[in-house]
Amino acid sequence: MLAAMDDPPRFEGFADTRARFFGELILHNDRDWFQAHRTEYERGWLAPMKALLAAVAPRLARAYPAHRIGDPKVFRIHRDVRFSRDKSPYKTHIGGLLPIGPPRAGGSPVEVPAALYFHVSADELFCGAGLYGMDAETLARYRRAVLDSRRGAELGRIAGALERRGYEIAAREQSKRVPRGADPAHPRADLLRMKGLFASGPALDRRLLVREELVGAVAAVARGAAPLVRWLLRCAV
Repeated sequence: MLAAMDDPPRFEGFADTRARFFGELILHNDRDWFQAHRTEYERGWLAPMKALLAAVAPRLARAYPAHRIGDPKVFRIHRDVRFSRDKSPYKTHIGGLLPIGPPRAGGSPVEVPAALYFHVSADELFCGAGLYGMDAETLARYRRAVLDSRRGAELGRIAGALERRGYEIAAREQSKRVPRGADPAHPRADLLRMKGLFASGPALDRRLLVREELVGAVAAVARGAAPLVRWLLRCAV
């Protein structure tokens, strides 16, 4: 039976396990090289990333019965060089996410809760879920929740369980000290210092990059992190 015209393409794998395109881009990060290899990027990496995210999304629906998983987003390969000393025009990885939770007006893409974030480079394969960075209002709500005896203790249990299963709890930024007024010896001091909350891992086998089985492996990592994301949606976002 033929697929409907609006069905997403089936994920059949990325171009290769070593992400050679991005390794070459590190050496030739200029417009002429990229334009000459644009088709290689679009067919080998951009289209498969879109297909992967579309394939994973329905596998996460049961983990978020109270929320709608948003449309997949693949990040632009072009770097924002306006405020950077490094004027290299292209990112040397490809990344995408499945947003979740209430729509957010404006703000940075890293401040959008993600049921899945996935990226690939020549030396990294990264998969997880959460909120990598928080705006000021979200951060304030998050810290109040961490300090709350019931909600904070729940997060501590979730984070501990994830770490025992091989996940890493991290954030885009972390303060050197706990917020003003908080006890430096607070049992959740590490969580209080974070300016985001993201669970990444366990590590995926790079050999899966060229296989359809990557869909199931990525979905499993994202489902594993779902308790942390659900906590964020209830208590901080």
